[in-house]
Amino acid sequence: MAHIICIANQKGGVGKTTTAINLSAAIAAAGKKTLLIDCDSQANATTGLGIDKSELDYTLYHGLIEEVDAADIIMKTGVKRLWAMPSRVELIGFEVEMMEDDAREQMLHRLVDKCAAQFDYILIDCPPSLSLLTINAMTAAHGVLIPLQAEFYALEGLGQLLQTVRRIKQRMNPALQIEGILLTLYDRRTNLAGQVADDAEKYFQDQVFKTRIPRTVRLAEAPSYGKPILLYDAASVGARSYLSLAKEIIKKGKARSAARAATQASQ
Repeated sequence: MAHIICIANQKGGVGKTTTAINLSAAIAAAGKKTLLIDCDSQANATTGLGIDKSELDYTLYHGLIEEVDAADIIMKTGVKRLWAMPSRVELIGFEVEMMEDDAREQMLHRLVDKCAAQFDYILIDCPPSLSLLTINAMTAAHGVLIPLQAEFYALEGLGQLLQTVRRIKQRMNPALQIEGILLTLYDRRTNLAGQVADDAEKYFQDQVFKTRIPRTVRLAEAPSYGKPILLYDAASVGARSYLSLAKEIIKKGKARSAARAATQASQ
């Protein structure tokens, strides 16, 4: 069964979609069958993987309203062992159409549950808001990965996101955990970046990933070519950073599995 991670932060411009695209590609490159779900109506993760939205018959929207099954939406990407569930602008209508539905927070969970056994990891790119789509993603996920921009006011607003995570955990998804906090757009040459990193580690301790994603031109360029950084420039520092992050996440997964096995053996 897949380990499901949603990538969320209500602030825009923090490297959320960049992380969704490049982390999913890096996990796939590490030998894990991976699915990236584009849960943002802007559909930047879809175009960032080189998918032509105009040629799509079905998107995530059609799966959420239960018009089609997950198998009808999932498609291959240019990265080996990486599949995508693409999105398009019609996803913006989901929140309005589902507002009166009692199961509106569970629609993504229902969809993902039908395909989770096919993958090792499923990553969900959330919109830059604490919307119904983000709540759906958190309800479907096992962990929340929070990109944190290494700039002024970085920690502002994080409390609201963490409060949302706690509420989802209490009311809809008791298994939900913080997967980790990822420092993005990191420039080690500045004192400010170092201060943000120190503050994050002070407050969140071992929840902060050791890997820090640098601010680089190559990472910024890759989406315009419809490629993850591993295909655009595999030797770049950005590619190495996401491979390092993938190793951290997979290592955490192995530790979870070992702990689960030990608990079962003791019962």
